[in-house]
Amino acid sequence: FKRVQFTPDLLPSDILGVSVFNQKTLEFEFKKGPIFTNILLADEINRAPPKTQSALLEAMQERQVTVEGNTYELERPFIVVATQNPIEQEGTYPLPEAQLDRFLVRLRVGYPSRGEEIEILRRRMARKKEEVDITPILTPEEVVEMQRTIEDVYVSDAILEYITDIVLATREDKKEIEVGASPRGSLALLKLSRAYAALEGRDYVIPDDVKAVAVPALSHRLILKRELWYTKVSQESIMAKLLERVPVPKFE
Repeated sequence: FKRVQFTPDLLPSDILGVSVFNQKTLEFEFKKGPIFTNILLADEINRAPPKTQSALLEAMQERQVTVEGNTYELERPFIVVATQNPIEQEGTYPLPEAQLDRFLVRLRVGYPSRGEEIEILRRRMARKKEEVDITPILTPEEVVEMQRTIEDVYVSDAILEYITDIVLATREDKKEIEVGASPRGSLALLKLSRAYAALEGRDYVIPDDVKAVAVPALSHRLILKRELWYTKVSQESIMAKLLERVPVPKFE
């Protein structure tokens, strides 16, 4: 696990790595950046300019990094987790559409409830220090095996059509949506539906699995009409309305 604090002066090489001249061998050596890890936390990702944000594109899609013509494979599993500040705040840059499309889900965290905030304070008092000790419960190999197991979850043709209809609905809604979800959105919805079914203890996907993950899987991929940017209409609310309109397949 590695964490990168995104700032306006952060460079792509600060994430990917850089070649350094070794005076002993008289050769350049590549010093790997923090992206060479299993879990990368990009903290406040939208505080860095788009050029630096785009340094993650190849890694998030191909699980590899290309620097100065050389390609380096990343370890498995490789996961990027990012936090971002509200776009209204000063010093933030909107994430490029291509990068948003590479995130599997987007969740809005918000503030904790009163009870949750009290629990945060209790846990801080109990551990008697600022740092939090985390005990690993899985090995990287076990995580990769769990990811492979998802491929055995059955998806019927009716469910595939349902997933496609939901994604097509985001492209056909020209009243509120400027750009709908791409084929990456369809693939993300398929992947998440299978994972959700597995977490529910089933080896097959039902329509409720698709509906449960559709909003976090697709909402961040939608680009709304410009006139909606400063209203209370959100991508999540529009996605929820689309779900209500798309017919759910029926099974005998």
